[in-house]
Amino acid sequence: MASVVRENIGLLNDKLTVKLNKEDYLPAFDKKLKEYSKTANIPGFRKGMVPAGMIKKMYGAGIFSDEILRSVEKELYAYLNNEKPEIFAQPLPLETDMSKMDMNAPADYEFAFEIGLKPEFQIAPLDKAKLTRHNVEVTEEMVNEEISRMQIKAGKMTEPETVDNEENVLNVLFTETDKDGNAIEGGISKENSVLLKYFTPKMQKDLMGKKAGDSFVFQLDKTFEGDKLEMMMQDLGFEKNDAAAAQKFFKLEIVKLGLVEKREMNEEFFNEVFPGKNITTEAELRSTLKEEIKMYWDAQSRNQLQDQLYHYMLDETKMEFPAEFLKRWLQSGGEQQKTAEEAEADFPNFSNQLKWTLISDRLITENKLEVGTEELKEQMKTEVMRYFGQMNMGEDMSWLDSYIDRMMKDEKQVDATYRRLITEKLFGFVESQVKPNEKTVSAEELTAMQHNHQH
Repeated sequence: MASVVRENIGLLNDKLTVKLNKEDYLPAFDKKLKEYSKTANIPGFRKGMVPAGMIKKMYGAGIFSDEILRSVEKELYAYLNNEKPEIFAQPLPLETDMSKMDMNAPADYEFAFEIGLKPEFQIAPLDKAKLTRHNVEVTEEMVNEEISRMQIKAGKMTEPETVDNEENVLNVLFTETDKDGNAIEGGISKENSVLLKYFTPKMQKDLMGKKAGDSFVFQLDKTFEGDKLEMMMQDLGFEKNDAAAAQKFFKLEIVKLGLVEKREMNEEFFNEVFPGKNITTEAELRSTLKEEIKMYWDAQSRNQLQDQLYHYMLDETKMEFPAEFLKRWLQSGGEQQKTAEEAEADFPNFSNQLKWTLISDRLITENKLEVGTEELKEQMKTEVMRYFGQMNMGEDMSWLDSYIDRMMKDEKQVDATYRRLITEKLFGFVESQVKPNEKTVSAEELTAMQHNHQH
């Protein structure tokens, strides 16, 4: 009778040996041969009348090995289902000499597999986490900048005769030259649009009064500064920190001038930027806009706090892994085969992902965090309405429920929505267990923190 023997071969790494007696697979082998005899189409013989000896000679070796492997797989997974060891991925087969399997001399066989075991661990105590919630205070300057941006976006483009305003848009042709303005053969030639205020103060002053057709020669680092220089360098195809390229000369020819006339602050404008809110005065617009900006930065603050929580739990939760097993699994058990070197390079990030999966799964299970069918439907409905939000859908929304029902039949869509919701619930629970310090920072400081950590 078949059996499975388990032995430890390393840290969180066990070996399972499936032992087969010939009585475990021979009946199935004989039965399969008889089935082939009844169905095989071989020239010279009527269907179902092919001699068993010929079937065995022609197909026996393949059927023999298939039935042995089928028996092994059956015993292996019966053992795993009954014993329920906490394992990573699927068992990895250890090398077996298949040439020893001879249908003419049935014998007892052994097949060995390797399993990696999940570690025992304790999640780092959340009440010990030293965290900071970084809050952004909404200023009048931020409100003014946003109103100006909306006025420009909804404004009307005009074509002034000359440069006369820092908001002028210059459509220009950049041509790489020497310091005397002679075009360099094979050099860069590119059209671009540049706001006057992107130039240095001195260059802005020199450009005042210029018109379409005017041109001049300049050096990049004498004409643009800071992030504007980096932006222009990249637009022209250079690395943003290329000091040598920053000293190159270019001829700038003004092709066309433009200026956006800002939209007038009136009820028509208010209703366009905030439809349905019945805003009638600039004061109401400012108040609404301030709330919107605050909601945005509050959400960014929460995202950054969640990033701290993620790192705290990942870094402070101690956990061991069957590293060598997992590296071998990375080589052969994933969707794509990898070399030993590729598996070694991928392992640190892979082990972090495994660690976070174990931590989050335990938090979800122990705290009974769930996402119900109705929650999935409501989330999908919200996402659909957000997607179509800018369109005039009319009053008849009877189509929406049937649309959501179709989405619920899409496994990928359901899985993606579930993951978003369960992640929100997970971090909502974790946040409720901590008491972060409060600190006011600028919008730029918070943005820089987010750029440094994205998960």
